[in-house]
Amino acid sequence: MPSKLLFLPGAAGDAQFWQPVATALSGPAEQVRYGWPGFGNNPADPAVQGLDDLAQRVGTDIVPGTALIAQSMGGIVAIKAALAHADALSHLVLCATSGGIDMQGLPLQDWRGAFAAANPRYPRWFLDNREDLSDSLSKLRMPVLLIWGDSDPISPVAAGERLAARLPNARLHIVAGGQHDFAWRRADLVAPLIEAFLRQH
Repeated sequence: MPSKLLFLPGAAGDAQFWQPVATALSGPAEQVRYGWPGFGNNPADPAVQGLDDLAQRVGTDIVPGTALIAQSMGGIVAIKAALAHADALSHLVLCATSGGIDMQGLPLQDWRGAFAAANPRYPRWFLDNREDLSDSLSKLRMPVLLIWGDSDPISPVAAGERLAARLPNARLHIVAGGQHDFAWRRADLVAPLIEAFLRQH
């Protein structure tokens, strides 16, 4: 089992997103749930001006035996942090990741315009990111659990399959009827999946 669990939220930046899952997990591992600076009610931090800054901040909390657990756009931050600290990470869990790979040709809904209109004070750099990290994914050799919902218009199962094809030690689990926020709404299902994965590897 990992000694430390770092929970990364999606574009909402809300540290509470992972609380239901984190509470349901057993074991003595230290837990850290992030809220992104400048998102929602979180105070802004002038030192955070992009995803690389977020990844560096997450990296300061990574010690040997750490697992990263990330939702949606937080998966890009997790991948960046994992690439920088691959030797220290024991596990990587990505749920409904909606970026960091080439999403062209996938049957997905463009959520960014509506999200930006509903949250005009959120940093644009998070929404505008189109970085493709596909060519670096083969460097991530730790066990990876990919969890996708089959009713998610933002990050369809095909995105999970594309990630799984690039990661050397990944397995993909599909949540029947899962929308984009299934990790929060179905913590009763997601927490046992994550716990079993952390205990098996």
